[in-house]
Amino acid sequence: MKFDSDIPSPNSDRTPSTNDLEYEIKTVTDVDDYLIKNKEYMLAHNLSHHLNMLLKQKGISRADVARDSLLHRTYIYQIFSGKKTASRDKLIALAFGMHLSAEETQTMLKLSGNRILYARDKRDAILLFALNQHKPIMDANELLFNHHLDALDTSKL
Repeated sequence: MKFDSDIPSPNSDRTPSTNDLEYEIKTVTDVDDYLIKNKEYMLAHNLSHHLNMLLKQKGISRADVARDSLLHRTYIYQIFSGKKTASRDKLIALAFGMHLSAEETQTMLKLSGNRILYARDKRDAILLFALNQHKPIMDANELLFNHHLDALDTSKL
């Protein structure tokens, strides 16, 4: 059984999981208190804002993302500025370039309005595996190729 003391506060050393937040929202009596207490854990409503926040959190540059995602630098800058809407494959490539976890990738896909990676889909399962194993995009594409599946589309636009 969980008690309020089990729910991390914004000042704790651990970021609360989505399950923690879902439990807390079920137990609060005032939604405004909940929103104030957890504002730093709320998702941005804008993909470019969210991506820029992740860049800052991870301490990486857009140039690093371009190199590690195999996407063109100009295209990366357009995605981060909100000028371009990336396809699902390009966003997944971006996730590899940003060294996102599988959970962070799913959040990014949700924010973009794309379908999340689905473990029952063979291609998605391989991508989830590669993300969970912190593999570079080239290794993920090799796994896809070895299973006769399409590699991530990182073509220049």
